[in-house]
Amino acid sequence: MTPPEFTGWRKASYSANGNNCVEVAAAPGVVGVRDPKLGEDSPIVAISRAEGAPS
Repeated sequence: MTPPEFTGWRKASYSANGNNCVEVAAAPGVVGVRDPKLGEDSPIVAISRAEGAPS
């Protein structure tokens, strides 16, 4: 299985000001979340859009 290619990384709107933020990006069917403090080496958590949708 090929990992999704995430594009358009941006700071999550629910992140507080300061160093406690995450970045999010989209790929077909999933959303990626990573720690920007780790840069390009950050592990990415992939969440399906159904799992990440607010209820």
